[in-house]
Amino acid sequence: MAQAVVPAMQCQVGAKASIRARPAAAGSGGRVWGVRRTGRGTSGLKVRAVSTATTGVVPRLDHLLNMDTKPYTDKIIAEYIWVGGSGIDLRSKSRTISKPVEDPSELPKWNYDGSSTGQAPGTDSEVILYPQAIFKDPFRGGNNILVMCDTYTPAGEPIPTNKRHKAAQIFSDPKVVEQVPWFGIEQEYTLMQKDVSWPLGWPVGGYPGPQGPYYCAVGADKSFGRDISDAHYKACLYAGINISGTNGEVMPGQWEYQVGPSVGIEAGDHIWISRYLLERITEQAGVVLTLDPKPIQGDWNGAGCHTNYSTKSMREAGGFEVIKKAILNLSLRHDLHISAYGEGNERRLTGLHETASIDTFSWGVANRGCSIRVGRDTEAQGKGYLEDRRPASNMDPYVVTGLLAETTILWEPSLEAEALAAKKLALKV
Repeated sequence: MAQAVVPAMQCQVGAKASIRARPAAAGSGGRVWGVRRTGRGTSGLKVRAVSTATTGVVPRLDHLLNMDTKPYTDKIIAEYIWVGGSGIDLRSKSRTISKPVEDPSELPKWNYDGSSTGQAPGTDSEVILYPQAIFKDPFRGGNNILVMCDTYTPAGEPIPTNKRHKAAQIFSDPKVVEQVPWFGIEQEYTLMQKDVSWPLGWPVGGYPGPQGPYYCAVGADKSFGRDISDAHYKACLYAGINISGTNGEVMPGQWEYQVGPSVGIEAGDHIWISRYLLERITEQAGVVLTLDPKPIQGDWNGAGCHTNYSTKSMREAGGFEVIKKAILNLSLRHDLHISAYGEGNERRLTGLHETASIDTFSWGVANRGCSIRVGRDTEAQGKGYLEDRRPASNMDPYVVTGLLAETTILWEPSLEAEALAAKKLALKV
């Protein structure tokens, strides 16, 4: 019986390059090999990826992929990245830049075929990329960069899928700037076996033991995909993303990482680029990434993108009263927020598995079954932050962060609506 290769991906420092191969499941075209390829790039990170190819083909590329071009040219490669037509898919393409750059304003605008991404008709398909944020490229190393872009018509109008534009307007409002909004975003995701669309580590066509032993677990029978999580962690640090931690999640094959605290529009930029890095790493590892909020039906946790949020007033003395007022505002716009918090979220927000019902707004201290959770430390200190537990794993961080700032800083309900909400939520403000 042929033995299947479990894909792996690791980032390590300071080891020599090596190549190892072992047989994988045989295909119809002859013998296939799982190749473990390791080598040092100009970034100093050693990446081990598993891919399937006929013997001797993939290893030959190592020299070119890891080549340091700095001694020979000042030119760099800029990977322009943008959000595609579905609102969750990431697209990118590469461009040569004449010299290293430090600011997005030094980069030229570019264009792409929007008819191929569902963002423009074929008769007028040109969409313009505006560079907005720069990150170091952990894949190519050196002075090469990743560029987060947003998307416009040739006339300079943001296209409908450009959610960054509105968020940037909200975060540039003087009232919002004054409040210095902080975000800490907990991105959950699930790793899937490529050819069977079933979570990593699960028996094909079957189920592992019930939830309980997998959260923050160690061991080959409980933790699946740690190499990918660790590789992603290091890639984010190298790129300049403000990643603050990572852990295995409740459902086996599911992981989480946290980004923040980030201020304003930076939060959305960092989450999108961190997702891009994760897509690239799982691509190399031969594993499929899904941000579906409920990838497996039944008694399994879904995947969210809990968003921790505070303003300057919330973080100062007496901030708990400001948090209560923000909760009131959020309750009055619950339907608006839910409609913008991710596709398929109704399958996750059922009132079970550490979620609140999608139909009912609630809040509580240390209660993970509420829409909005306030931490014990915030209650004890009288200041701090709130956690919005409603966003799905596939939410657009520009939309969620912008909406939180708009609802809690810029939007004012009527006194009557506020009084009724306060009574319903048992809040005194």
